[in-house]
Amino acid sequence: MERKNAWESYDKKTLKQVDKLAAEYIDFISECKTERECVDNIVNTIEAAGYRELQELIRTKAKLKAGDKIYSVQMNKSVVMFKLGKKPISEGLNILGAHIDSPRMDVKQNPLYEDNGVAYLDTHYYGGVKKYQWVTIPLALHGVVVKKDGTTVELNIGEEEDDPVFFVSDLLIHLAADQMEKKGAKVVEGEALDIIIGSKPLVIKDKDKDKDKEKDSGKAKADKPKDPVKAGILKILKDDYDFEEEDFLSAELEVVPAGRARECGFDRSLILGYGHDDRVCAYPSMKAMLEAGDTDRCACCILVDKEEIGSVGATGMKSRFFENAVSEVMELSEGFSELKLKRTLAASYMLSSDVSAAFDPTYADAFEKKNAAYLGRGLVFNKFTGARGKSGSNDANAEYIAHIRDILDKNNVFFQTAELGKVDKGGGGTIAYILALYGMNVIDSGVAVLNMHAPWEAISKADLYEALKGYIAFLENAGM
Repeated sequence: MERKNAWESYDKKTLKQVDKLAAEYIDFISECKTERECVDNIVNTIEAAGYRELQELIRTKAKLKAGDKIYSVQMNKSVVMFKLGKKPISEGLNILGAHIDSPRMDVKQNPLYEDNGVAYLDTHYYGGVKKYQWVTIPLALHGVVVKKDGTTVELNIGEEEDDPVFFVSDLLIHLAADQMEKKGAKVVEGEALDIIIGSKPLVIKDKDKDKDKEKDSGKAKADKPKDPVKAGILKILKDDYDFEEEDFLSAELEVVPAGRARECGFDRSLILGYGHDDRVCAYPSMKAMLEAGDTDRCACCILVDKEEIGSVGATGMKSRFFENAVSEVMELSEGFSELKLKRTLAASYMLSSDVSAAFDPTYADAFEKKNAAYLGRGLVFNKFTGARGKSGSNDANAEYIAHIRDILDKNNVFFQTAELGKVDKGGGGTIAYILALYGMNVIDSGVAVLNMHAPWEAISKADLYEALKGYIAFLENAGM
């Protein structure tokens, strides 16, 4: 059952729509390389479209009705959106879910040091990465430094043309005989992923001419800091960004590839960029909430943090923030009860949207061709994810899959089904199994990605376009 290539069906009008969406998406992933940046961008976008903040609605004891649009943010790193339908929320939601965190390197809490005239920031990699892919490439620094008085300093260094960039060094090939004998996981160790941030020592200038006479007396030598390069960096941080070394203790700084996402290929059919996993699902999910028409059931979109490390913490899917938000919206629209909440979640339908591994002809042995995802063949559905014997997966039921197939076919959405490589090669997971704990119908869906979890990943513009079409169709028709 080979699926058709979506590109072959597009007319000129559709091709323009494909490119327009791709251009918008390129801007989004180029400007939003952290969870905080994603949430800020999304909130600005949806507020302009009429979404109102849940806490303000609670404060004013607003009474919600069909068509009302609400959002709630969790610690500036996760966001949930609701658009109330014609039916009561207690009859179930149509939910799009994705994550907005991506593999990267995080700056440690005590990171700054100097070694033989070079200044570094010590890092701890986040998520599943091939560590050797992160050396020798231009890197940017994004995030926040929160000082004890509550002042927040936002950093975004390395993205503008006149910004400095940073990098992790690697051993030159001429001296790498021993390194080249190591297994891939050990070629670059985690503790070697420290970024180089400077090499110029701080020069303490004399305050007046009289001090010229003291230069040879030992006084100038006493003034010289122990780590002059580190001292120079600290001066820059204080002068340019107004924070000190101790403020790293309460900072969240992420090291990501520097530079914009780009069109890729002579035919410009692909997008090469950082963070497709999973912002290529998050962006069309958010956009589908804005473009879907009036719905019978409440439409919902969850965009969460921490999926790459197990969906843990207060901003991950395992927290109660989504359940709490549903409870509050229910209270403002029809009245809350614990039993009604349980019935609502159990009656809900969800697309747990996360990326799939695109078939790579260069590494064909890792895939089972009949059950692989292919670039350009549309939205990907995974009946299950997990590892080997389906360990850790949500396994969608046949009735729900049939319902989804019917929706997609009626709305002319190109889609395909896939597994994550050969059975015994490995595996992966999504947030699907967490939502399935409520008893709702959930299936994994998403966009095929080449180079998944690498600093630069690739997707097809056609698959992005079909994902948006599919998400809109799901919001408008699931549960009918």
